[in-house]
Amino acid sequence: MEHLNYENHEGMSYFHRLQEKKIAALFFVFLFSLSISAIEPGDKVENFRLLDQKGGSHELFYYDDKKALVFLVQGNGCPFARNAAPRFQELRDIYSDKEVEFFMLNSNLQDDRLSISEEAKEYGYDLNILIDETQIIGESLELSRTGEVFIVNPKNWSVAYIGAIDDRLTYENQKKVASEHFLKDAIDDLLAGEFVAVPRTESLGCLINFPYKHNKKSISYSQEVAPILLENCSVCHRKGGVGPWAMTDYNMVKGFSLMMREVIRTKRMPPWHADPFIGQFSNDRSLNNEEIQTLVHWIEAGAPKGEGADPLLGTAISQSEWANEEELGPPDYVINIPATDIPATGVVDYQYKFVKNTVGKDVWVKAAEVLPGDKAVLHHVITSFGQLETRGPRKGRLKYRERKGLRGYAPGINSNPYPDGGGIFLPADVAFEFQMHYTPVGRATVDETRMGIWVAEEKPKHEIFSMMILNPRIRIPAGVKEHKESATRVVSKDALLYSVLVHAHYRGKKMVVAAYYPNGTTEVLLSVPNYDFNWQTSYDLEEPKFLPAGTTLIQHQWWDNSAQNLANPDPTVEVTWGDQSFEEMLFGAYLMRDLKEEELPAYKTLVTKN
Repeated sequence: MEHLNYENHEGMSYFHRLQEKKIAALFFVFLFSLSISAIEPGDKVENFRLLDQKGGSHELFYYDDKKALVFLVQGNGCPFARNAAPRFQELRDIYSDKEVEFFMLNSNLQDDRLSISEEAKEYGYDLNILIDETQIIGESLELSRTGEVFIVNPKNWSVAYIGAIDDRLTYENQKKVASEHFLKDAIDDLLAGEFVAVPRTESLGCLINFPYKHNKKSISYSQEVAPILLENCSVCHRKGGVGPWAMTDYNMVKGFSLMMREVIRTKRMPPWHADPFIGQFSNDRSLNNEEIQTLVHWIEAGAPKGEGADPLLGTAISQSEWANEEELGPPDYVINIPATDIPATGVVDYQYKFVKNTVGKDVWVKAAEVLPGDKAVLHHVITSFGQLETRGPRKGRLKYRERKGLRGYAPGINSNPYPDGGGIFLPADVAFEFQMHYTPVGRATVDETRMGIWVAEEKPKHEIFSMMILNPRIRIPAGVKEHKESATRVVSKDALLYSVLVHAHYRGKKMVVAAYYPNGTTEVLLSVPNYDFNWQTSYDLEEPKFLPAGTTLIQHQWWDNSAQNLANPDPTVEVTWGDQSFEEMLFGAYLMRDLKEEELPAYKTLVTKN
């Protein structure tokens, strides 16, 4: 029989290497005899979305174009995490051109974004640190210690390796050079298409406290869960609401509970996309950390009904047709928007409806509201008015420089009366333009939307206006994941800013709005790290922002024109400005008013000192 040369035989060489790794790993486990965290190699990882320490947004499943996702569990003050970070960053550099993505992940109860940012600066972390402020992601991953690393295989979203980076660190000492390189070997195996030879080792580090992990069964549906739903969710998820299903009772909620958990983990619901670290907004629809923990833990406990009556059954639903009706009565005038046939499926391009102003006289509008004919299909309406172009390529459209706006519509947007007792002057001789976006829902329908107008009996104290910022010269290259462009506008008079609406189309990714004040200081007013075209939100400031004359407002905008953007109509084309959703926009509407001379002394002292 021919003698086999094991050293040159590919299969046996791999077998020997596998055995050697296993022996080394077993020795490492025996040496430290630590408890094993419950997540194991081969376990699936569910999708999630988290912000990093700089305000960036990251969804796990977005990175399915990578060959490996590598995580270091970070924690402030932990010597093991601090000592592991330099080697982790070295590995990031080694694999920078190998389609491997590296992250840190912080699930510590005691850490927050500010302290994590400070730790990153002090210790030179130049990686994105995903901040699990609710701990629900760390709980689901069943993490136990900071300093631990794990690899997720994007091909099937399973854990390929979990444990230590190498054998260099111990509790009492650290070797100058590691003799076993567990993480690097696991990455190499994965990139080579082989089974990871050693998928599990033991890691050292600081224990992570998950104090709410074991309190799930004590959560009361009637006293804790239902009140959260009534306060935050049922306004849309009700009969006739924009939500696809109605929270009519406990059984409906339990039936959709797993879906609720998914959309909370990925931050799809509630639909609020502003960075919570920047600014305060009166129409904030987000859940706080405690509410998220309560809902997710209750669902993970099996969504038990428990004792007590069902608060959803006794919910009184307003019978008013208009949201403003209870406060202002029925509208003084109603503008009927021409009907639109909506097919059961497919894509409906933007519809532009032009309607002559039928009020019949000059009025001051104190409130305006768009009432959808079919909320299920009407995605948004942008309302403008002005004089029509009489010639040229825009004949029949509103003149850009003269157009003004009234309240629009989008799921979840408010139509409250204009702030500070203000109003908008509506001339008799103008036309309305309604930009309407529809999304088919599986049934053909006819949308007959209306706009209600409430008028002031006399001229309001303040004239409200919308200042537009736009850049029609944008050019977004084909295939890019993150392309940035900006637009600026100078505030010519001392003014108050009430709300900001930032707008893009399917490729919109994130936005930042900043104010550059005349005294040389800068302030970020709004950051939208996870823009969602499905929700055209107007971010209403909790307190109006004073903008001195000469302030420059700048709107930065990023687009994702790659195939990773699942909403992208075509990642192979360069995209420019256009009204259609397959084109793009850099657009912002800023609801403001000019300050009167007598008001200035009270506001001059409020210029930001940032």
